[in-house]
Amino acid sequence: MHELLDARQMSEADRLTIEGGLPGIDLMEAAGKAVARQAMVMTPAGGTVLVACGTGNNGGDGFVVARHLAAAGYRVTVRLLGDVGRIKGDALIAFQAWQGTTEAATNSGWKCDLVVDALFGAGLDRPLEGEAGRIVDAINRSGSPVLAVDLPSGLNGMTGAADGPVVEADATVTFFRKKPAHLLLPGRLLCGKLVFAQIGIDASVLAEIKPSVFENLPQLWRKDFPTPNSDGHKYARGHALVLSGGMTSTGAARLAAGAALRAGAGLVTLASPGNALAVNAAHLTSAMLKRADDAGSIAEILADKRFNAIVAGPALGTDATAREKVEAVVMARRRTVLDADALTVFANEPGELFELLKRDGQETVLTPHEGEFARLFGSISSDVSKIDRAREAARISGAVVILKGADTVIAAPDGRAAINTNAPPWLATAGSGDVLAGIAGGLLAQSMPAFEAACAAVWLHGEAANRCGRGLVSSDLDEGLRQILREMA
Repeated sequence: MHELLDARQMSEADRLTIEGGLPGIDLMEAAGKAVARQAMVMTPAGGTVLVACGTGNNGGDGFVVARHLAAAGYRVTVRLLGDVGRIKGDALIAFQAWQGTTEAATNSGWKCDLVVDALFGAGLDRPLEGEAGRIVDAINRSGSPVLAVDLPSGLNGMTGAADGPVVEADATVTFFRKKPAHLLLPGRLLCGKLVFAQIGIDASVLAEIKPSVFENLPQLWRKDFPTPNSDGHKYARGHALVLSGGMTSTGAARLAAGAALRAGAGLVTLASPGNALAVNAAHLTSAMLKRADDAGSIAEILADKRFNAIVAGPALGTDATAREKVEAVVMARRRTVLDADALTVFANEPGELFELLKRDGQETVLTPHEGEFARLFGSISSDVSKIDRAREAARISGAVVILKGADTVIAAPDGRAAINTNAPPWLATAGSGDVLAGIAGGLLAQSMPAFEAACAAVWLHGEAANRCGRGLVSSDLDEGLRQILREMA
């Protein structure tokens, strides 16, 4: 159930189901019944319900909702946006079965026990304007609870963007599979509580649709998640190298090193400048320590082929030496996570980094937040969805990209993408990104494929924060991660 479908793919799922013998009106009837059930949960018995309908199939669902609610004793009025003559196909059948009151939708008089929004749904890809926009504004001003059918009207179904007036729903009922806008911000917030309904579409249609966007849930990557063998040893679980910054910038690398160990890497070594050796030595217990003042030192360390994964960037520095170290890391052709400063040092010449990554062909994970993303991938339009931005960045760089945020998107060069939803707001704290980089590095060290490792790292990061609860500081994530890994095992 982790596949996400855009409006075109959902229409294809409907078409394949209808071709398979289930009439379209039966799908509409099932969808309307599901929405009516949720409406009854949200409305007192016998309450007043206004069903806002468009002239398309989303409106058709609304006509079914109205009929079932009226049959259950609710006082229902349909308010139609558009000309009755434009209603066609299954929606017309549903409209003709509705025997109650239908009136023209206006931009006033929406106070009631519940508004059902069946105006536009997931197919809209342009901002609402004119009378439609005024009606949406009136619904929002009314203060009435709102239940949306499939997606709040006005919300872009692919991007989750609110480029114009958007219905602010208290709950949304969607069908068969979620849509990207249910998970991307601000769409996730505008949907309210998301209620999921199956309406008769068989999962076998996905084999033909071939979705490439997913919700980041364990079923996406669980089969690739590393499990220690009974006869294994620490080197079988990989040896990760984490690069440290100078004397006053060591904590970030230690957070990453600890997370790599906790995620299962058999060994972790911190490569530290000479002036930071004593500081790091005073705090390290489980990780090892090597001196590395420059790119040559890094290359010497990596001459040991047992180092199979590298995390570079957390508080590494942004001077020429730091950039040279990152170049040495990339040219070592190991599985690599580049985070924070390792991205910033290429901000003025991102193409040089991408050329190195593509030339050497190792599996790399980049972990930019929005600011770093803009510096590295400034050529990518900000007008497209976060999914498309991350996908294009992965294609350009040849790396898996974790575009961080409250709705983190993970994208692979082959076009796969996942949206993460489990991160709590208290995860936005100093050092949490360093922990994420370390988790990803620890999974790479255990030979987990890069896209799956990135997805798993992001999910584990969020779930660890949920275990810790409010008041979290980044060092707490180690205990939260231990708990969730134990539960998974």
